[in-house]
Amino acid sequence: MALIRFASTIAAALLGLQMTANAQSVRQPPAPPAAAKNADIIAKERINAWTVGLAGGLIEGAPLRLAAEIARVANEEDKLHVIPIVTTGATENVNSLLYLRGVDAAIINTDALDEYKAQVPSIDRRIVYILNLFPAELHVFVRPEIKSLDDLKGKKVNFNTQGTAAAYSGPLIFSRLGLNVEKMFIPHQVALQQMKSGEIAGVVFITSKPIDAFLKGRWEPGYKFLPVEYDSRFEDYYLPSAISSADYPSLVPQGERISTIAVPTILAGYNWPKQSDRYARMARFVEQLFGRLDRLQSPGFDPKWKDVSLRANVPGLARFGPAQEWLDRSPGATVGLSR
Repeated sequence: MALIRFASTIAAALLGLQMTANAQSVRQPPAPPAAAKNADIIAKERINAWTVGLAGGLIEGAPLRLAAEIARVANEEDKLHVIPIVTTGATENVNSLLYLRGVDAAIINTDALDEYKAQVPSIDRRIVYILNLFPAELHVFVRPEIKSLDDLKGKKVNFNTQGTAAAYSGPLIFSRLGLNVEKMFIPHQVALQQMKSGEIAGVVFITSKPIDAFLKGRWEPGYKFLPVEYDSRFEDYYLPSAISSADYPSLVPQGERISTIAVPTILAGYNWPKQSDRYARMARFVEQLFGRLDRLQSPGFDPKWKDVSLRANVPGLARFGPAQEWLDRSPGATVGLSR
């Protein structure tokens, strides 16, 4: 009797296994045909074959717009796919370029490199430059009662949100000027409203002019830009510049120019090993971009592309090898004005 019960148990177990197997076979979808599998693999390989990650910046910032414009010009189906990446800001893009997977190139401000030199002594061998873009001008905009930079001492000054060019370069520039202010890091659109109510004495923008908030905004008489003179304190990373009535006709009297400084912005790349796949992608990126840079000067793109010089150097950094090779092969290429 025990033997019969044992046999029944074994039979029930086998039946259960068979029913489970049948149920699993019913639930599983039919395997796709081999041709469909191959097509899917080919599509994945094709779309990933020539991708280049380009770190731009914050959505509201100029660097991300520049990255998108570069992608519009350089991209070509099956040849190159530049992917602009939203990041926490152009100054943080150095970190992205050094450590973030998928980032091959980045738009950065040159003075941001200073912070990394102590932390990454070999940074000048790991990062190379591709193109010297146009500078980002310093705008120190103040209330009517502020007459000079010294008047800002001890007062509230906004430098935009952390990660932006103003939040990094602004305090650094103020430190070099010896200006001890109460630094704030809130969105500029909020700070401008607080400025009108008298809560904040001034705001610092560092971006390519003209800025819509000043060009299109309505400001009562007395609101103004303060001059910042270029001198030996700024010779390492900065350039002399000016804000004129042509930039902001409602804020700068006709024919006047207000001295300021500018932070150079560059298109940098990671210095991949020469025989690597990423190096080959970057080499193709250079070919596509340099060969079509004149398209960026056409309507629909930032007008400042007309000032970009292919041959402008970046002190302290080496040029990416394929970029220099392209210039050596193209002696007549002089897009933009030399600076």
